[in-house]
Amino acid sequence: MTETIKKTLKDSAAMRWLVLILISGLIFSTYWFQDFYGGLKGLMESEYGFTSEEFGRMIGLTTIANMFGMIIVGGIILDKWGVRVAGLIFGGMAVLGGAISALASAGFFGAEHSTMLNWMIVGRVFFGSGLEVVCVVATRTVVKWFKGYELALAMAINMGFGRLGSAMGIALSGDIAGGHVSTAVAFAATLIAITLLLFVMYLFFDIKLDKQLKSDDDVAGDDFKFSDLTKLLSNKSFLYIALLCLSFYAAVFPFIQYAPDLLINKFNFTNVLIAEGNIILFGSTTLGNASVYIIFFIFAILFSVIPGKIANKSQRMIFIAIVATAFIAYLYGIHTQLSLWFQNGQKTASLIPVGTILFTPIFGNFVDKKGKAASLMILGSLLLIFAHLSLSIFDNVYLAYMGLVSLGVAFSLVPAAMWPSVAKIVPESRLGTAYASMFTIQNWGLGLFFWGIGAVLDFVNRGNIDAIRSGEATYDYTLPILMLVICGVISIFLAFALKRADLKQGYGLELPSSAIAPNAGDAKE
Repeated sequence: MTETIKKTLKDSAAMRWLVLILISGLIFSTYWFQDFYGGLKGLMESEYGFTSEEFGRMIGLTTIANMFGMIIVGGIILDKWGVRVAGLIFGGMAVLGGAISALASAGFFGAEHSTMLNWMIVGRVFFGSGLEVVCVVATRTVVKWFKGYELALAMAINMGFGRLGSAMGIALSGDIAGGHVSTAVAFAATLIAITLLLFVMYLFFDIKLDKQLKSDDDVAGDDFKFSDLTKLLSNKSFLYIALLCLSFYAAVFPFIQYAPDLLINKFNFTNVLIAEGNIILFGSTTLGNASVYIIFFIFAILFSVIPGKIANKSQRMIFIAIVATAFIAYLYGIHTQLSLWFQNGQKTASLIPVGTILFTPIFGNFVDKKGKAASLMILGSLLLIFAHLSLSIFDNVYLAYMGLVSLGVAFSLVPAAMWPSVAKIVPESRLGTAYASMFTIQNWGLGLFFWGIGAVLDFVNRGNIDAIRSGEATYDYTLPILMLVICGVISIFLAFALKRADLKQGYGLELPSSAIAPNAGDAKE
């Protein structure tokens, strides 16, 4: 007698990828809101009179609630009540934070310098409280729908949506602002609200899947026990990967916020893109410039997803050749504009997350098929050190380009290897708490370096602030960026320690996603 295997929604590849798009919309918008201020630092100084320290304080305090356990609370809610409740609560907090920030930037609470700054900080705190849990919700949802399928690739594409949001936020915020910060903030806040509606659409599919699985992921979770958190933090592999998450991201995300200003002040990049550098679509330069990032993302998907679905090797090579030819032709078609983009601070800095859009799915696909996750984290950490040395000590613009490329590759390698590895170390029933713990630890590094770079920047340049404001001098970024090299050194040490621990604990971090390691998901010594 043959047993009939009942198919569920997640057994359909089309449904899995539709779900990925719906939940990734919220990742796109929140990452946009997280990073778009980086393209407005100069405008905020001239329009609002913000100092670098105040800019860094506003960005850094985004993490304050998360530093003291908000993400842990979100993880507990996620494990107890599931993605539906957690997504709506914390997605709503991100929307509220965006709305407060938009109102504050428009002077709704008062136009005084301190009032505007304080209310914008309040908005960022609410937004940040929702942001990280939204990321945990999205990651947990990807595991729910893709475990046993294309998990590392799906995680990479999900992160790709976030990087796309970061890139477009940095590059386009100045275009959208039109000389007024409040316009760009209002746009970014509206974007979060729209994508929260996409998440609501996803919930209908989630409910149906739970019914098919004869479970209710949103009401039947196990009771949370603090011993579970203690067990996670006492696991060597989890502890190493959590600390690696802290050190690596502390050297990347804060840098991205200051990268446009660094390129303008240290390497004499332009602050405003000249008219010839714009791409026009439907009469709009903003839409035209945005299309570049969207097309890059589409090519990234074509390079990384489709070839793996083509069994015939010759057909696969033909497809890759056709896509590569089309990509080269597209680059040639906009090469005049791109040459001017590479002289503009905001556009060039945005290419850091753009590089991850292309490479993260490719590396994710590699991890799925070949493994080597711990080794890739080591390589990514080495590239991180080279990147920050190139951008801090040296004044050569070509070396700076190489540093930015290295940072983009590192920013692809490490996340593509890190997040799927957590799913091997931790049992699925505690992934929400595990990811939440990692994001909490990460936020301590982010909060310190978001604020610290701005504070050190003001301190180093304390004798030239007036001259900098008048355009007679530029910021010296050497020491603030050189600090980030230390994070890279720590990351290498932790990546090696993780690889050694995995050899003893047997989670199979160096194995392909389809391979079953002896202790995968056990979270034990």
